[in-house]
Amino acid sequence: MGAGYIQKDEGGRRRRRRSRIRPMAEINVTPFVDVMLVLLIIFMVAAPLLTVGVPVELPKTAAGALSVDQEEPLTITLTAAGSVQIQTTEVVRNDLLARLRAIAAERSSDKVFLRADGSVPYSEVMQIMGALNAGGFVNIGLVTDVGGPTLDGDGQ
Repeated sequence: MGAGYIQKDEGGRRRRRRSRIRPMAEINVTPFVDVMLVLLIIFMVAAPLLTVGVPVELPKTAAGALSVDQEEPLTITLTAAGSVQIQTTEVVRNDLLARLRAIAAERSSDKVFLRADGSVPYSEVMQIMGALNAGGFVNIGLVTDVGGPTLDGDGQ
């Protein structure tokens, strides 16, 4: 049953006319935009939480960021206490080389990120870099914080 109205013709007789309901030909994009904005906010909040959560006081440099591959990057962390962690798992230094070789055999990328606390001696960082190289990782990225000295004579 459609909505109708009454109309009188020339003879004074009543005629009922039904109007046809036509489908709407326009697409309502408002719900789509609402869903996309909610998803954008969720990903903006969740993305920083997906980084490796080992607390390290990284040294500051003026270097730019490295590009990231599709594969999840492998991260090795040296903490101020001297412990070594692969992603978030603590590893004994004697087992580090064997674990790195096993991981390198499973991965398609030879890229690894090395995070070291600023208070860790340079010699320890170089020992870990040597173990990474011996373990099959030749593409080593050193992770730092931005905002350090540029060493260009500006005093920063």
